[in-house]
Amino acid sequence: MSLLNLHLKVWRQHRGQPGHFQDIEAREIPDHASFLEMMDIVNERLITSGQDPVAFDHDCREGICGMCSMQINGVPHGPERATTTCQLHMRHFREGDTIWIEPFRAKAFPVVKDLMVDRGAFDRIQQAGGFITVRTGSAPDANAIPIGKEVADAAMDAAACIGCGACVAACKNASAMLFVSAKAGQLNSLPQGQPEKDRRTLAMVRQMDKEGFGHCTNHYECEAACPKEISVRWITKLNRDYAAAGLREAFVGRQEAAEGGD
Repeated sequence: MSLLNLHLKVWRQHRGQPGHFQDIEAREIPDHASFLEMMDIVNERLITSGQDPVAFDHDCREGICGMCSMQINGVPHGPERATTTCQLHMRHFREGDTIWIEPFRAKAFPVVKDLMVDRGAFDRIQQAGGFITVRTGSAPDANAIPIGKEVADAAMDAAACIGCGACVAACKNASAMLFVSAKAGQLNSLPQGQPEKDRRTLAMVRQMDKEGFGHCTNHYECEAACPKEISVRWITKLNRDYAAAGLREAFVGRQEAAEGGD
């Protein structure tokens, strides 16, 4: 084990107030520590010296909850591909490095404090349509409809999304298309998800637009930053599903209007 001496430039901000970078010295950090453990060490020293600790989100620290969202040297979750912040280890940095640490930047992710942002917009998008009405309360119910391996594998690939928001932070437009396409695509791929497919697709995309996320312009930074390597092909599928659902909605609307006129 070796110890690292690092210089941190950490974003400090209270909700609704201007923010600034604070210079913090991180001395004698074990290289086997995770990035969040390094932040814990720094916070303990700040508290001991009577200073306000840095606020940041965390939960499982196993790379599956999506809470540990930080912009590290301009990259969501840091420099290692397919790695969450909690799984990033300090051995990937060098003695004397300066590390810039910021919250995820997006209009739809307002800063709560320091490195914590409010990602409630993601919850509202899922609530708008991310469910199915088929019974899945027990094993017989859940397995009543056979699912082919290819379909099951595709749905599981989409389900790997942990909703961390790295795709939004990486996109120059702050688009949430990768997140929405994964969450909608997971259910839209399964036979159990077909009855609500059109309603789900329209509701989730419209809620995304309502939340203030930007438009996708196919730069694919979202895929590059995603710690679970969600493919942009899900965005293609969402665009296709949305166009088809919109046409069917418009057709039904015209048909109802015509019948009402009679």
